[in-house]
Amino acid sequence: MNIDFLLNGERITLRDAAATQTLLDWLRLDRGLCGTKEGCNEGDCGACTVMVTDEDGPRALNACILFLPQLHGKAVRTVEGISGPDGALHPVQQAMIDRHGSQCGFCTPGFVVAMATAHARGDRGHDDALAGNLCRCTGYAPIVRAAEDAADAPVPAWMRDAALPSVEAARYAPATLDALLEETAARPEATLIAGATDVGLWVTKDLRDLDDVIFLNRCADLQRIEDDGERLRIGAGVTMDRVHRLMVEHHPDYAEMIRRYGSAQVRAAATIGGNIANGSPIGDNPPALIALGAILHLAHRDGRREMPIEDFFIDYGKQDLRPGEVVEAISLPARAPRLKVWKLSKRFDQDISAVCGAFDIGVDDEGRVGWARIAFGGMAAIPKRARHVEEALLGVRWGEEAIAAAWEAWERDFQPLSDMRASAGYRLNATRNLLSRYLLEDLGAAVDVLEVAP
Repeated sequence: MNIDFLLNGERITLRDAAATQTLLDWLRLDRGLCGTKEGCNEGDCGACTVMVTDEDGPRALNACILFLPQLHGKAVRTVEGISGPDGALHPVQQAMIDRHGSQCGFCTPGFVVAMATAHARGDRGHDDALAGNLCRCTGYAPIVRAAEDAADAPVPAWMRDAALPSVEAARYAPATLDALLEETAARPEATLIAGATDVGLWVTKDLRDLDDVIFLNRCADLQRIEDDGERLRIGAGVTMDRVHRLMVEHHPDYAEMIRRYGSAQVRAAATIGGNIANGSPIGDNPPALIALGAILHLAHRDGRREMPIEDFFIDYGKQDLRPGEVVEAISLPARAPRLKVWKLSKRFDQDISAVCGAFDIGVDDEGRVGWARIAFGGMAAIPKRARHVEEALLGVRWGEEAIAAAWEAWERDFQPLSDMRASAGYRLNATRNLLSRYLLEDLGAAVDVLEVAP
């Protein structure tokens, strides 16, 4: 595979590059740029953070699960390229020195790159921007103070990278949906790679040899967002950071869950279509999308079809996806004022859900439940709708009577397993409690577990 990109301002052209060689390995082994560290090698610790710039601007990404072909036409900066050509320090580097933000130093390069990327974007949400960078030494306070100190400094001229112009997409990275469908029809067994936040671990952890791959990140047709005022249509290739910004406006409770979806580095790479297509029973998007009544759009060279998203998940590891077919888009209502989404996990940030629940319950003029759509992840082999609970709620007066009416129905919908994240009993109790939380919040009670009141 032939790849062209900028590295710290220098144009790099690679010929016959391996499709699944990670940027981290290439930087350290082929270029001798060892400032980018290998920590977890699965996108959790942020020690390998690099800045990648394309037509949408700079983003912080994890080099350990970023394959070289994903860089085609883009600009990359490692920690070695954060300071100026003459050795001048970037404002975040100087602030880290002034605030004593480094101790053992292993995590420092990743922090500096993540901070410099946020600085370039004008992002002052420092806690969120740094949630994907782990430090065991400092307690984060001096690092956050450094980010705050540097926030008003101008972006250095050398940091104003741009994507490479007129770089054509190669056969392994189709630029249009039609070209993609031709490839998937001809090579139905090929592994489709979008953000590689999941597939990357197949290589770094499972040590799989992915001989035949198709990259989706250059397919512009999959990256469109359409809003007609009534419905949203989100292309499968839209990254989760873009989905988050969209949902802040349309579905703020869903957006708040996405804020805890991985880290800034993961959200900048992961796509909504990839999260759906891999069919994980603990994926965080499907419960919210099921509760919203979302429609999944699938495409094949020979035609298109659509279905309610809950029908896509058949069994563990099995989805209603035919050979050569791809997830094209997801469409959903632009407004759902009564939607609530809650994610329960051992760590608040960047953790896999024990339970993720989504509720959209309506109450009629007589105070009775008029409609209910409830879905959960982590409760079955697939993301699943709680149909028996919904039926038990319909027509019941909205209050403790409704909670009682649905009590036994939960066990008809879900028989969860016990694992390292939670016991079956905890999961079942949590689902019941989340319905109570929905009611209490609807009645105006204080239910935010993050609020501290005297």
